[in-house]
Amino acid sequence: MKNFLLLFCFMMIAGMTAHAQVSARMFRTPDVSQTQIVFSYGGDIWIVDKQGGTASKLSSPSGAEGFPRFSPDGSKVAFSGNYDGNYDVYVIPNQGGVPTRVTYHGMGDRLVDWYPTGDKLLYTSSRESGKQRFSQFYKVDAAGGISEKLPMAYGEYGSLSPDAKQIAFNERSVLNDTWKRYRGGSNGNIWIFDLTTLASTNITNTNAGCELPMWHQDRIYYMSDRGDEQRDNIWMYDIKTKTTTQITNFADFDIHFPSLGPSEIVYEANGDLYLMDLKTHKSNVVKINVVTDLIAVKPRKQSVSSYIANGGISPDGNRVILEARGDVFSLPAEEGYIQNLTRTSGVAERFPAWSPDGKYIAYWSDKSGEYELTIRDLTQGAAETKLTSMGAGFRYNIFWSPDSKKMVWVDQTMTFNMYNMETKEWNKIDQDGRLFEGGLRSWYPSWSADSKWLAYEKGQENGNTAIYIYNTQTKINTKATSGFYADRNPTFDPDGKYLYLVTNRNFNPIYSDFDNSWAYPNASQLAAITLTKEQASPLSTENDTVAIAKVEEAKEAEEAKEAKGAKGSKKDKDDEKAKEDEKEK
Repeated sequence: MKNFLLLFCFMMIAGMTAHAQVSARMFRTPDVSQTQIVFSYGGDIWIVDKQGGTASKLSSPSGAEGFPRFSPDGSKVAFSGNYDGNYDVYVIPNQGGVPTRVTYHGMGDRLVDWYPTGDKLLYTSSRESGKQRFSQFYKVDAAGGISEKLPMAYGEYGSLSPDAKQIAFNERSVLNDTWKRYRGGSNGNIWIFDLTTLASTNITNTNAGCELPMWHQDRIYYMSDRGDEQRDNIWMYDIKTKTTTQITNFADFDIHFPSLGPSEIVYEANGDLYLMDLKTHKSNVVKINVVTDLIAVKPRKQSVSSYIANGGISPDGNRVILEARGDVFSLPAEEGYIQNLTRTSGVAERFPAWSPDGKYIAYWSDKSGEYELTIRDLTQGAAETKLTSMGAGFRYNIFWSPDSKKMVWVDQTMTFNMYNMETKEWNKIDQDGRLFEGGLRSWYPSWSADSKWLAYEKGQENGNTAIYIYNTQTKINTKATSGFYADRNPTFDPDGKYLYLVTNRNFNPIYSDFDNSWAYPNASQLAAITLTKEQASPLSTENDTVAIAKVEEAKEAEEAKEAKGAKGSKKDKDDEKAKEDEKEK
């Protein structure tokens, strides 16, 4: 009986422990030593036995940490962390302890790796790149001190040769960009650079992505999507034979952040952590749990005042709607309370817009899995209705027509769209292939007062923008300006007489004292287009004129007057003679 109770208690404790453990499937920037794996999870650094199991947390500042790397003997872990308001390099014992700060510059420093000797660190920083548009390599003592910049002009990720006389590196990186399968000049290549002779060799020579080189003996491993799968996999370059071989063959998912250890490469793919043996090139999944309170998903009260993104004002100006942390809020202008209109955990609402009649609030909601046009009818208890089923894509600001019957917006394909509340249909208006993220967010059309016309700007082949006017009834676009000059920000006047715009037509060149070129300041001017032939220009001037009589017309008038006078005299004489004859009789 006693043994049964002990067994029962053990099973209960084991069950509670298992329940408290969390399968860590969001690994980032792992590294491996001879006996342990270190990785970033939840913004902190964790360490675990190489065979897997329950990980322990090594760091816990309020800021995030990443890119942990074991020292060559595995006794220390260096990483980039934000303990004191800036990303710097720190070193901590693998058993835990007080982190030692290594770098102190005001720009962020990203750890790359240890030197093979174990006494120095390699990191990147944009501290000397002017406007921080690129990074460069620096070397610093692991205990801290003055940093030394390496001779390469550019550098993002790299790996030193075993004798530290050469380095394999990529000069550019798209690792943290949002696009995938990119082919072009922003991708970097893997180079071997001799730190003594300063000679360099491109070992990849491809327009595909090549990142994170790892130097092991006479081989250089790296991550690339150059294969037929167009997924990031591990590739190998043999320095002796100068041949390239694909090692892993993931076809559905990319691998992420591979890192080299003494005998394995560790990497993440599809949420799992893998160890790849450097001799056999076989990969195995390492099962890892973390013991944590999952503070990021614990329900809590959160001030959203610093997360405000988009919003609008009610037609009467009494309230404001704002987007913050994926919800739509209604705020009073002066008196009243703040109301969370959507309250949808796990659903994002974006770009709210109030209809001019005050009846509706429109926004994009991804409740269905994709962002669809959604409205709340404030006369029906704020009932929510999904209006569209457009599918995959991202949409931006919503613009109501003055009669509250139509809405227009631009999407990620740079297409202008309109939804009709009466017909419950949406159609495409036009497309501007020269709009990108900034332009998409700032796209701003103008409605005419009668809701019949829509004016907007559109990019031209010469790089300028022209003004277009769209008839919502006939669905015909009219180009209102030639695009020879840059015209933008069209705005209808309330009476529908003019279309105002900003145009770059003032040329007053000034020669620069610094860069030996001309500058054209204050080129933008306000302009107006008359919308009917009868409407006079608002800039037309009044001018008093002097009437000049024509000589011939004056002469003819005088002769006519004299003739009339002569005829009158003869008639008078005849009348007098007739009267005298009558008297004589």
